[in-house]
Amino acid sequence: MTRLGAGLMFLAVGLGAFGAHALKARLEPDMLAVFETGVRYQVYHALALLLLASLRGPSKAAWCFTVGIALFSGSLYLLALTGVRKWGAVTPIGGVLFLAGWLILLFSRSSSSLLDRLNI
Repeated sequence: MTRLGAGLMFLAVGLGAFGAHALKARLEPDMLAVFETGVRYQVYHALALLLLASLRGPSKAAWCFTVGIALFSGSLYLLALTGVRKWGAVTPIGGVLFLAGWLILLFSRSSSSLLDRLNI
């Protein structure tokens, strides 16, 4: 899970730089914002994967975050790059997986021990 989180963070940084430099002049501002939203949510959930790995959190949540990144961020990248609006229909599925991952984490038996490890 650590390598997956690190790989997804690497990809997010690269895509963020690509968006800021290569796409800025090529995309309309609204499509650039769509691309940046994909990057932002990829960063959030890749960081969550790294945290889950370090705390040995629930793997079901990690699965939800990983597939959520592929569907949510991936569909936004495709929408921004191709202009094909149908990709926007995939985005909410990824969002639901993000929510499911957070609920799994919230209600997992190890939630209290995860918070204890964070000293919360």
